[in-house]
Amino acid sequence: MSNTTITHQSAVCYHCGDQLPAVKLSYDEKDFCCIGCQSVYQILSENNMCNYYAYNDTPGQRVKEEGHYEYLDEPSIITQLINYKDNENTIVTFYIPAIHCSSCIWLLEHLYKINPAIFSSRIDFLKKEVTISYKHEQVSLRRVVEILNQIGYEPLISLQDVVKEKSNSVNKQLIWKIAIAGFCMGNVMLFSFPEYFGLSALEKEFQYLFAWLNLAFCIPVTFYCARDYFTSAIASLKQKFVNLDTPLALIIAVLFIRTAISTIFNTGPGFGDTLTGLVFLLLMGKWVKQRTYHHISFDRDYRSYFPIAITTLKDHREKPVAISEIVVGDRLLIRNGELVPADAILMKGDAWLDMSFVTGEAEPQQKVLGEIVYAGGRQMGEAIELEVVKPASQSYLTGLWNKEFYKSDVKKQNFNDSIAKYFSIGVFVIAFAATGYWLWQNDSTKAWSAFTAVVIVACPCVLALSTPFTLSAILSVFDKKGFYVKNTDALEQLAAIDTIVFDKTGTLTSTHQSEIRFEGSLSAGEKLLVASLLYNSSHPLSRQVLKVLNPSKIYAIAKYNEVLGKGIMGVVNGRMIYAGSKRALPFDVPAHDNGGVHIVIDEEYKGCFTVEQQWREGIAALINELDDDFDLKVLSGDTNRDEQLLKSVFKPSTPLLFNQSPHEKLAEIKALQARDKQVMMLGDGLNDAGALKQANFGIAITDNINNFTPGCDAIMKGTSMGLLPKFIQLSRDGLKTIKISFAIATAYNLIGVYYAVQGTLYPLVAAVLMPISTITIISFTSLATRYFARRNRLR
Repeated sequence: MSNTTITHQSAVCYHCGDQLPAVKLSYDEKDFCCIGCQSVYQILSENNMCNYYAYNDTPGQRVKEEGHYEYLDEPSIITQLINYKDNENTIVTFYIPAIHCSSCIWLLEHLYKINPAIFSSRIDFLKKEVTISYKHEQVSLRRVVEILNQIGYEPLISLQDVVKEKSNSVNKQLIWKIAIAGFCMGNVMLFSFPEYFGLSALEKEFQYLFAWLNLAFCIPVTFYCARDYFTSAIASLKQKFVNLDTPLALIIAVLFIRTAISTIFNTGPGFGDTLTGLVFLLLMGKWVKQRTYHHISFDRDYRSYFPIAITTLKDHREKPVAISEIVVGDRLLIRNGELVPADAILMKGDAWLDMSFVTGEAEPQQKVLGEIVYAGGRQMGEAIELEVVKPASQSYLTGLWNKEFYKSDVKKQNFNDSIAKYFSIGVFVIAFAATGYWLWQNDSTKAWSAFTAVVIVACPCVLALSTPFTLSAILSVFDKKGFYVKNTDALEQLAAIDTIVFDKTGTLTSTHQSEIRFEGSLSAGEKLLVASLLYNSSHPLSRQVLKVLNPSKIYAIAKYNEVLGKGIMGVVNGRMIYAGSKRALPFDVPAHDNGGVHIVIDEEYKGCFTVEQQWREGIAALINELDDDFDLKVLSGDTNRDEQLLKSVFKPSTPLLFNQSPHEKLAEIKALQARDKQVMMLGDGLNDAGALKQANFGIAITDNINNFTPGCDAIMKGTSMGLLPKFIQLSRDGLKTIKISFAIATAYNLIGVYYAVQGTLYPLVAAVLMPISTITIISFTSLATRYFARRNRLR
């Protein structure tokens, strides 16, 4: 540290890229915004890992304060986290939100240079996961996490990480089915080449052999790869309902039966190529439909919000305990910034709780001894002791995720299923009518040819493929613009929206943009004194105020003391300076509220720096644009102090409701839906979770997509809110594209059916026309989606 100096402003932090304050740290002729960023650079420099900075400029993340990782020494918790362990080696996978560029990949894959006991580390960039293999006799799991934190890549470890649900097994099975169908299709087409070119008559014995080989390849395709279509069709018929899988299952069955009959009785080549090609294309369409942006977690519940363990007090000793093992009567120690995991009674300490995730109220709540402290609050001051009265699984917070709370039957049937019933009836009527006519004419050959040709020509595979391809293309456009929709079915809900409901805090206002103003009087010299004090604090408010003061120099400080959640004090140039919360002052001050950073110099109150969240940029223009086409409403869990400002943004007729509890928000959404409204809800935090789930389309607004997000249909970056009208319009254009493609396919099929019912359209010709029509429609949907995206200025 001997070559560390304090210099004046020049650029941005060499490590994280944040703007430097007027006073900064320099090391090795490089500038840093804080001691954390400088420390990371030193670690990398000492281990010859400065190539980290060669791939990207300022690739790092600002280092957080040291966390409490004692719970990672508990064997029962380690067992739940790790993937594998033997006598020497352990493998563990962590989710790291800070992964964002090639430099991150390089650094995390070279952890062995920092600690040789970590002999392997692999990155999944899309999932933002790192899989680490280490020698557990030489380095502990806790030390591995501490190393990650020291270099700016703190893992996000939550209770949900210990519940490893096998959510990917279906996708793996689907990939296997696609591979098998593709393999069989290639071989069947290879054996069918002689038939395609009219060469099969030359070698009758090979024709017979190839037919049997094709039948053999059709068996796994029909009974394994296409099994889901038969299962779905049977289940829908049992419920007296016809979905799109019903005609598909019929077509697959007919093609297999005709192929088997043709092969056994040696009456023709059969339809093995058509069958295997159809199943392969259908499975590819299903894979596209099921493909989601798996680096976003939409299916989170309360477990992803809770820590994996909490500190308990037993016989005056601290002991980490897994959340699931907390029982009524346990004494919990909750430090500054930690979450209360279960409903409990305050037994010791001064509790100031941030309940914004539960109530939406931004101001911290004070609790007195003996008062109930509900789960979900985050302690904002000194360490407190609580006695559990309900386990985590029965707390008020968990109740917000209760299935009854979420019970909803408002989801509409998608376009495919709504049209499938009529499509299937039409195909069945035409096919059986044509078959019956030719049987009545005593021409069984034409009867079976007509039936097969009609079923093949009228195949709904165009609809089954055009829908996922179109909607998935729209999802990719949304993804690039910071709008992450859960799946393709949700896009159809988005297109039907006619009413939009907004939360206020964190939705209409930004959690990252804030205005700082000072109420009081400070001379230029006193500002330097205050800045010198704040310079020593890592608290976010201290850093924000320090940036506003932007001092030209810093004085030395003595007797520095920081009380977490309350404030800081110290002697600067012989004068006692205090900056912090009003509640820590030894005297009353004429302040409007408890918020802000209050300043006291030599026991004289000087004023307060207040921090106010700002409206998101362009929010007035967005509301004005939405007002023309949608009914708007505001449901806020906060107080009505911003009511006048909201009235200046929204129309006078827009309902503005404040102090809304989670259940009241849910009730309002249900009331709108009872009036046949298609409701979109935009919110953030747990207090919006029920409303987001109940709404026809719920959007969680966030300034960090990796933060906790309630169950919803989509996650939207706060910076993308201004594009909301364009997102809705593109989803409507997508449905329009699907309907046009269906109309084109229907007209095409009607022409084919006209010849098919006459028994003059040879089924092999019909089998060739089917993929041609499919390629035509998919090409149309791709071009149409690109056109509409450009027209909506989303490309």
